[in-house]
Amino acid sequence: MTLGDLLADLVDERPDAVLVIDGEDDVRVTRGEFLARTAALRDVLRERGVGEGDCVGVMLPNWSDALVWQFAAAALGAHVIGINTRYGTGDIAHVLEKARPAVVAVAHDFLGIDLAGRLRAALPEAGVPAPEVAVVAGPGRPPVDAAAAARHDVGAGAWVPPEPTGPVPDPATLRGGPDALAVAFTTSGSTGRPKLAAHLGSGVATHARAVAAAGGWDESCVSLVVLPLSGVFGYVPAIAAIAAGGAVLLEPRFDPAQVLRHMTRHRVTHLACADDISGRLMDAWRAQPVDLSSWRRLLLADFYGSSAAVAAWAEDETATPAYGVYGSSELFALISFWHPADPRPQRWRGGGRPVSDGIEVRAVDLFTGESLTGDEPGELQFRGYNVVDGYLGDHDGETRAAAFTEDGWFRSGDLGTAHPDGSFGYLNRIGDSLRLKGFLVDPAEIENRLAEHPDVGRTKVVGITVSGETRAVAFVEPAEGATPDPAVLRDWCAASLARFKVPESVHVIPEMPTTVGTNGSKIRAAALRTLAEQLAAQEA
Repeated sequence: MTLGDLLADLVDERPDAVLVIDGEDDVRVTRGEFLARTAALRDVLRERGVGEGDCVGVMLPNWSDALVWQFAAAALGAHVIGINTRYGTGDIAHVLEKARPAVVAVAHDFLGIDLAGRLRAALPEAGVPAPEVAVVAGPGRPPVDAAAAARHDVGAGAWVPPEPTGPVPDPATLRGGPDALAVAFTTSGSTGRPKLAAHLGSGVATHARAVAAAGGWDESCVSLVVLPLSGVFGYVPAIAAIAAGGAVLLEPRFDPAQVLRHMTRHRVTHLACADDISGRLMDAWRAQPVDLSSWRRLLLADFYGSSAAVAAWAEDETATPAYGVYGSSELFALISFWHPADPRPQRWRGGGRPVSDGIEVRAVDLFTGESLTGDEPGELQFRGYNVVDGYLGDHDGETRAAAFTEDGWFRSGDLGTAHPDGSFGYLNRIGDSLRLKGFLVDPAEIENRLAEHPDVGRTKVVGITVSGETRAVAFVEPAEGATPDPAVLRDWCAASLARFKVPESVHVIPEMPTTVGTNGSKIRAAALRTLAEQLAAQEA
């Protein structure tokens, strides 16, 4: 089963059924219309030389166009890499360097952001050939004219994707395409820069159907997607709803009150997100309640420590069952969630029961590698169709090899427990990754950026929790003879990092606290975390 097969099946069954709703613009796209747009884009991409194994960048917000680009690229055996519209030039350069997209779809005039300008600024750092730019106007808007499109050129030309003409093409033209890499997602990384974890099209289609069946998606469902489609947690619920024959409601920006109105208007049945998004919806609903009687299921990840409060609100005040989930860029989102029979609050925690028999999980001792069962925690490891198939830019295979054990299990880097009944519980990251604004970020990425400044000697970034939200705090030891300015260093980070990666505060200290062990001296992160909490309290 490929993505093309999945779409063709849907069009054969009910071509006039709504597949995607562009919520902010109130544009409904039927299955037949979506197929026509997909086929037209596939044809022009083929004419421009895009084929099996090529990469296509998608720098679009949550518009139906983003999903069209996914299906069109997959029909050619090409893969997409989502480029978050919030990315700074450093993040974009890293993606360009690793993925080397032949074409990048860029949103025209989205929230006044010069996305093409960011792409252009990132190219020198990436050191790769400039991609073509396809200028996308957005749902319900007239096509971009030639002069406006030309302003998006970053060195290899810019063009406007065609509008479909004529009758809906035969769905059979999408069947039988190559089963190649179809999508890649950025990870948190372990060396300071994200990896680009890629999955086969058959894996996407298989997982979408498994999630739909396990999570109660069907032809009557409407899946609300507020997280970016460029990320795995936004992407999977969207594809699962499509696989079930339901509809996807896309929100390109998050306004809680507006999203609640859309949930009522479009009779939303499913929402999968973290407790930051759902928590803001909870606050908005309590301020002005709306009818959420169609809402069937909340699939909830705990990023900020408030999932229990949000789950209790959903169940007690809106009569919507809530379930904890688990997933990652390398494993897909929603590879597991708890069942209705599982008692609360257990079913609100991370983990659950795999959505398919094709997903295996085990917990192993961190030191011996022996399998553990019951309540003893170990590293969670996985096997199955859902596991990453490759990493973009990993030409020698070293990244992929390091991610797997000798007997073929994927190392998640997460601590958890595996239970005899097949379920598992997630506890926390084994490493020091930070969850910032819903994104998992390796502190080393921020540290590496700070270390590039000539006034910085050594630096360490730690996370503290303030009002239920994780905040990155940077400590800097001056370079010899230098006097670093914290405000300048924050601006230095903001120049190339996404906004959510910029440290909340930067503190200059004369010397890092260290401890000496058998492997040399190490910075005492715990001591810095305590200091960061004290400084935050003083500032408050």
